Amino acid sequence: MEPNRRPPIIDMTPEGEFRDPVPPRAMGTLDRMLARIGAAGILVATVAIGLVLAGLAILAIGILLPIALVAGAIGAGSLWWRMRRARRTGAPPPAGVRFVVIRR
Repeated sequence: MEPNRRPPIIDMTPEGEFRDPVPPRAMGTLDRMLARIGAAGILVATVAIGLVLAGLAILAIGILLPIALVAGAIGAGSLWWRMRRARRTGAPPPAGVRFVVIRR
């Protein structure tokens, strides 16, 4: 502690309550300006975070959509090839797509 500084005097009752309520400190012009600047900063940060999340969502869709299209094209090509081969062998047309589960 600095030698010239006196410790604060706390006036309390024996029950532990303060005798006089501490008066609120009046806000100065600088405090009001800093409060408004801080609020504007929080608003700008919130908007920026929202834009970053929207950009990440668009990026994810941009990456996943071509993968889904290629996977769908491979699946459709596989089904087309199996149906073509089945027609060649004279197999009856399938009533629908059948999935076979092989258990080992």
